[in-house]
Amino acid sequence: MALPLTQPQSTANPVRVLVVDDSAFMRKSLTTMLEEGKQIQVVGVARNGEEAVQQVQQLKPDVVTMDVEMPGMTGLQALQQIMTKNPVPVIMVSSVTVEGAQETLQALEWGAVDFIPKQLDGVASRISEIQKLLVPKVLAAKYAIGKLKRLTVTGTAKVSVSPAKALSSRSVSVTRGTKLIAIGCSTGGPQALFEIIPTIPADCPAGIVIVQHMPSSFTKPFAERLNNLCALEVREAVDGDEVKPGRVLVAPGGMQFRIVKKTITTSVVKLSPNYEKHPHAPSVDIMLQSIAGLFGERSIGVILTGMGHDGLEGMKAIKAAGGRTVAQDEASSVVYGMPKAVVEAGCAEKVVSLSKVIGEIMNMV
Repeated sequence: MALPLTQPQSTANPVRVLVVDDSAFMRKSLTTMLEEGKQIQVVGVARNGEEAVQQVQQLKPDVVTMDVEMPGMTGLQALQQIMTKNPVPVIMVSSVTVEGAQETLQALEWGAVDFIPKQLDGVASRISEIQKLLVPKVLAAKYAIGKLKRLTVTGTAKVSVSPAKALSSRSVSVTRGTKLIAIGCSTGGPQALFEIIPTIPADCPAGIVIVQHMPSSFTKPFAERLNNLCALEVREAVDGDEVKPGRVLVAPGGMQFRIVKKTITTSVVKLSPNYEKHPHAPSVDIMLQSIAGLFGERSIGVILTGMGHDGLEGMKAIKAAGGRTVAQDEASSVVYGMPKAVVEAGCAEKVVSLSKVIGEIMNMV
């Protein structure tokens, strides 16, 4: 049976969380991590998928942390039921194996708002690292309430995949040379990209690069999953990859990603370790700043849903270079952090819903 928990609320409106994991150690560890800061209240725990589905109906938590691998009904199966019947923000707790990455990406495609790697082994330093990731993600996930798409019975989100078209016939292509579309996102980004990248026409005349905050073991399968949905070629970037129309390059996790000039007519990917010790590797800022300096007014910066403000300095650089800038609006963002920073700084030329982002981009190329 499920295990409801009761505890006095230490803040006026703590985020109410249901913890789901088949390991008693993990349930206790996650509960301790979450409740330490007094902003979160664990209202219940569940030991498998069946209990998770039941507890979501009974407790109506603000956020669920969901283990991927559990006996009986798996976390993925439980997520599918939850997102079909009672959509609620879910953060997956996943292994960092290739299999774990595939399952987590499926969960993100079905509506999970984020994930954390499951690397707890009792080492205090690792537990502290996980806590630094988990708590902000849970606090941010609360704001996804009411923005989640309900799954159909087949386990796919109700999204349109028809090719996008420019929103008007107005031509804004006033510069010579190929343009470059650079997209940055974090929390909620995988779902957003699964929705919009397949709508980009195969004959899009610009190259496309993407920085999505993800661990190194996730970015390649993520790119492969996008590739299966798209008319365009999508792949994880390697050092020296040429940026060109018809190709979408996803920055690999754990590396800094820049675009540099190879010849007068070609630009390529330059990967490097995180020498800057930037909080994010890859960093949206570092990517966009390299593009602003190289492509100038031929650069198009796009910031989608995500926590924090990575991308703000890069969008400032693109705007200063005469490039175009697009930010996702608050209503359609799972987490309105990165786009908000850009909008409030006055760096977003266009602020539009996710469904209109590609239309705006096609206007600009």
